[in-house]
Amino acid sequence: MSDPLLKAFFVGRAAAEAIGEQAEAKLTQTLSEIGKFEAEQRERLRAFSEQVMEKAVVAEELAKRDRTPSDTPDPVTVPSTPEDLQTVIDELRAEIAQVRVALKTYREP
Repeated sequence: MSDPLLKAFFVGRAAAEAIGEQAEAKLTQTLSEIGKFEAEQRERLRAFSEQVMEKAVVAEELAKRDRTPSDTPDPVTVPSTPEDLQTVIDELRAEIAQVRVALKTYREP
């Protein structure tokens, strides 16, 4: 077995196996790092979401506590008849027309 061609074959095969093992180890390490990074990001996102929700709940509670019954707007009264509804619509159209005229005069130099 002192044939140089045979020896070169075995050396090449051993080198290929060693390179494959190193590549496999490096790939495994890289995938592990990616998995750790993804898990950390998920944990950060979860913690951030919890923090936001806690702040929202606190703000809501403060708003409820500070609100007095006079602060709540009166419910909108819906006209009971079509004639009343038409009257409301006409009044709203008139107000819109007045606002348009005011805007037009405001915009003109």
